Amino acid sequence: MKLKNLAMAIAVSAIFVSCGEKTSPNAEHYANLANQYAKVTLTSNIDHLSSNEKEMLRYLFDAGQIMDDIFWTENLGSSKAEFLDGISDANARKYAEINYGPWDQLDNLRPFLPGFQEMPAGAGFYPADMTKAEFEAWDNADKTSQYTLIRRDKDGKLQTVWFHEAYAEQIAQAAMMLRKASRLAADPEFAKYLELRADALLSDDYYESDMAWMDVRNNNIDFVVGPIENYVDALYGYKAAHESFILIKDHEWSSQLARYASLLPELQKQLPVEEKYKKETPGSDADLAVYDVVFYGGDCNMGSKTIAINLPNDERVQLQKGTRKLQLKNAMQAKFDKIVVPISNALMTEKSRPNIKFDAFFANVMFHEVAHGLGIKNTLDGTGTVRHALKEQYSAIEEAKADILGLFLVTKLAEMGEYTNTTLEENYTTFMAGIFRSVRFGAASAHGKANMLEFNFLAKEGAFTRDADGLYSIDFPKMKAAVEKLGGAILTAQGDGNYDLVKNWIASEGVIRPELQADLDKVNSLGIPKDIYYEMGMQYLN
Repeated sequence: MKLKNLAMAIAVSAIFVSCGEKTSPNAEHYANLANQYAKVTLTSNIDHLSSNEKEMLRYLFDAGQIMDDIFWTENLGSSKAEFLDGISDANARKYAEINYGPWDQLDNLRPFLPGFQEMPAGAGFYPADMTKAEFEAWDNADKTSQYTLIRRDKDGKLQTVWFHEAYAEQIAQAAMMLRKASRLAADPEFAKYLELRADALLSDDYYESDMAWMDVRNNNIDFVVGPIENYVDALYGYKAAHESFILIKDHEWSSQLARYASLLPELQKQLPVEEKYKKETPGSDADLAVYDVVFYGGDCNMGSKTIAINLPNDERVQLQKGTRKLQLKNAMQAKFDKIVVPISNALMTEKSRPNIKFDAFFANVMFHEVAHGLGIKNTLDGTGTVRHALKEQYSAIEEAKADILGLFLVTKLAEMGEYTNTTLEENYTTFMAGIFRSVRFGAASAHGKANMLEFNFLAKEGAFTRDADGLYSIDFPKMKAAVEKLGGAILTAQGDGNYDLVKNWIASEGVIRPELQADLDKVNSLGIPKDIYYEMGMQYLN
């Protein structure tokens, strides 16, 4: 199906209830919404890049923008241009661009523009009128693939459409950009990856390109592109959304992290869970590296911005080679300075505030990504992957696992004498401040549910206290014990593939309770931004 035809089909099932003006006259309201995000310019020094590498960047920016355009359709379910053209207020339009649609990522995906219903759980990946019963009764081998859209044929029956068919013209253009970039690459591993990734975009078979990407270690530039994460599909968690990152490597910082990769098998053995839940051996050839990010496109650019990358998601690649854990230092520093420090001043006790450190924030994020590669990928009963067993609940519990085990790993590495950059008090306190930053996004997203599950568990275990002034401090011995207990509970639930347990757990504990909401309201009243948005492009590189 050609793109223009697909877009027409999508538009028919879009969640519009009016086709006219979609803005409110309340300009102040939209200004307040837009001001929740602080503008950050994505820049990096590229003086060390060769002329070929600088030319390569232009092709990568072009390919990344195509991923961005495709994601608009996946998330919105209709034409980006048609949608934005209906918004007259400048701040409303800006906020719609940040959210890639009319649904507020900071307000549990409620529509912030009139004329729209609640966001469909399956975004634009499934027909709006499709029920779960219809989908589950449908006998189709490709329906759960990450790389298919579910559509109705002319007779109204469900059918699968591969991404490379649905977005044929755009995918062909992106593949051409990657091949042009490949010819400019001096590093053979990076050149190989770009060629294989071009092939993958055209076939929706990403295994070989994921394996090749694992070998990209020495290039000054890196490029993440394609359908990758499953967060947007809240119906089943099956469908991957298109996105792209362009990265400039920080070789100095990267060299400081390289030694942790070899420790992954040993860290797996020390996980706080029964032996049967840690019997898998993670790949030890994982890449821990630091980058400046100069482009976000698509899924990763919607709403709150990620500050680290842990890929590939393919369990086969993870078991054979591990994952690459890429820390986005400039984005991380921007969030720490603009958000974490002001929140800490508002919600942490005066005695706790000196423990809020960027190096601890950096380490917590880094080991969060390391922790994604640990644990168990296949259920103990042999029926398949944890991802498929837990369906739409997988992303939230996996993010909670990574948060908690990341803190557990920091503790273990400190005890082993392998990590000395910060004190555990700094890591634990900064972790708490990081939760306050994250839960301001609400509890609708996978990360939001994960944060609240963690917060509520730690509260019950007495890991922190809240004084009469609403200021928090850490009980370090109780925090350490609670981290181990929660980590073990999550790993057990994953290994068992216990869908009902995880669903009920997240439903009851993945919520913001009134006391915390009052504290978050206090932070909001101070005008502290909730997140950042970017101005980016070749013109901002120096």
